[in-house]
Amino acid sequence: MPASPSSLSLGRLLLTGAAGGLGKELRGRLRARTSFLRVSDVAAMAPAQEGEEVVQCALEDRAAVHALLQGVDAVVHLGGVSTEQPFDQIVQANIIGVYNVYEAARKHGVKRLVFASSNHVTGYYRQDEVIDATMPVRPDGHYGISKAFGENLSRFYFDRYGIETVCIRIGSSFPEPADRRMLATWLSYGDLERLLVASLTAPVVGHTIVYGMSDNETVWWDNTPARHLGWRPQDSSEPFRAAKEAAQPRLDLNDPAVLYQAGGFVHKGPFEN
Repeated sequence: MPASPSSLSLGRLLLTGAAGGLGKELRGRLRARTSFLRVSDVAAMAPAQEGEEVVQCALEDRAAVHALLQGVDAVVHLGGVSTEQPFDQIVQANIIGVYNVYEAARKHGVKRLVFASSNHVTGYYRQDEVIDATMPVRPDGHYGISKAFGENLSRFYFDRYGIETVCIRIGSSFPEPADRRMLATWLSYGDLERLLVASLTAPVVGHTIVYGMSDNETVWWDNTPARHLGWRPQDSSEPFRAAKEAAQPRLDLNDPAVLYQAGGFVHKGPFEN
């Protein structure tokens, strides 16, 4: 019989962005599945547990990133700015930083990465459309643009150097959906963990883009092009529907945040004139 997902070892793994919300949640989950886990962030992190190494590192520091990837088998790259910000704040970690990660992977012979992309790569598709990863990107801001860059960069490193990547266009990964929009975009922590395991253990992934969403009744994204990963989400936002619809009984169809999949990301940020 094949090994169960819980028994699979992910080898020596690097987790970047370990001080962030998802990084903190995934750190323990991944540690239980690895022979060695190196965690990194620009911010302070909890002390190392058995089988761990903690490295504080800015992604734009090329030498530090190159040292960070030494001796690991694979990378889960969550690091970077995760909200809409002025471009000058986005570019260091999300563009220069992701380049540094891939260059370090090339030089150290790391052959598989999981890149935390975002649904904001396609945020300007409407909520009444169902799209898949083969359709053109339509970023909804600087953050989405930076994630589209990361996807394209990872494609280049696969085509040129054979480094496999699964780009996960994460929807909304929280303990529960926060609003009606998230009834479509919600990704449970358990489904995210299972997706990471599938991305790291599938025999061949090439360059794959997959939307990170649970088995929700409301669907904007078709993951058929990523079925070769062998991942099937097990959770659903449906148990939260009644409460979220009661909290937002009326929606303003003139509000771009209601029309577009990006939600509130389509509104101007405080940095725009």
